[in-house]
Amino acid sequence: MKKHIVKLIIITALIASGAFFYFWDFNQEEIEVTSGKEVQIPVITDRIEEIDIDEGATYGELMTINGVDYGTAMAIYEAAQGVYDLVKIRCGRCLKLVYDKDTDKLKELIYKVDSEDELHVKKIATSSVENINATTTESVKDQYIWQAEIIPIPYEVKIKISQGEIETSMYEAALKEEIDIRAIIELANAFQWTIDFAMDPRVGDTFKFIHEERYLDGEYVMPGKILAGVYVNKGQAYYVYYFEETDENIGFFDQEGNSVQKMFLKAPVAFRYISSGYTTGPRYLAAFKMYTSSHRAIDYAAAIGTPVRAVGDGTVTFSGWDSGGYGYTVKLRHNATYSTRYCHLSKILVKYGQKVKQSDIIGKVGSTGLSTGSHLHYEMIKYGAKISPLEEVLPPGEPIKEENKERFFEEIAKWQEMLEG
Repeated sequence: MKKHIVKLIIITALIASGAFFYFWDFNQEEIEVTSGKEVQIPVITDRIEEIDIDEGATYGELMTINGVDYGTAMAIYEAAQGVYDLVKIRCGRCLKLVYDKDTDKLKELIYKVDSEDELHVKKIATSSVENINATTTESVKDQYIWQAEIIPIPYEVKIKISQGEIETSMYEAALKEEIDIRAIIELANAFQWTIDFAMDPRVGDTFKFIHEERYLDGEYVMPGKILAGVYVNKGQAYYVYYFEETDENIGFFDQEGNSVQKMFLKAPVAFRYISSGYTTGPRYLAAFKMYTSSHRAIDYAAAIGTPVRAVGDGTVTFSGWDSGGYGYTVKLRHNATYSTRYCHLSKILVKYGQKVKQSDIIGKVGSTGLSTGSHLHYEMIKYGAKISPLEEVLPPGEPIKEENKERFFEEIAKWQEMLEG
């Protein structure tokens, strides 16, 4: 009897101790969870394949090579037609194919149309499509269709101030200050009616500007808009401020609200190419053993094939070979007062009588006619006489209306403070 009692006591003790350790472990787990430790559960996401678009590649070929059946590829193409033609996909970009994490079936195509927008073509249930035809059967409503839309790229935008001092050129100054060259080109575009960056800059000139920087997923992608800037040339400060007065009047204005976008650009060759000077005396052309007459023009040294742009709106009054030594030449008539001439071209891209807009490409730099090297000979003619384009003062574009100036001054006040600071 005593042995049975002892055994019972031992068994009872073992059961009690087991229960103790069980509940002790359980409570420990509770403590560990509540003290901040989390169970790591793997997150399954959609699979994304990026297809690089190489030279000569087509939409259809890329879809086939990457395992998308013909019917699906055509359904996506037809859905996109209303907003973007996938035949126009460009080399250097990519197509993104998004596969559903549960079924691993293609659910979306994404293509970056330009720096601002993306094309998204998604597979959706027809029952979720708004305004579906009332005659559609229930069986069709349970199926899927492809739907396309253009969506703005969701950049994170940060504001940055950049500045520099000219020692050789604004381009070199930007490199020295580690400024994105794309931002400097945009700054030059903002000043393209005011500063000729081949002729005007001097050692000691300074620039300072406020611009956007665009980020995706925390990574810097590209510069955005120029918001404000100042360029000090030979002690004279020139300002530009970006402002959207109306849908029709958007652009850059000075600190008084006058548009800086004038009748003529300061240079017929873009900032990234120009590098020459202006002279008024006779020049000796050694290659032809002759002098030119007074050279009231600007010669822009640039590589053969460099685009030449119209400095202003006008009509082509001459397009062809000039036997007077100018080689292939284009002449534009802008109004009853002004005309411009572009000479020594390697290629002409406009015809007699054609209407052109400011910045339209009218030809390519060359060395035809009496030319000692690749360059553009550019002339401005006023009332039939050649004048120096650098010295001509042109009226500004449309100023901000009086009723909108208070809004303009309020908006640029923060930029002025940052530029002065």
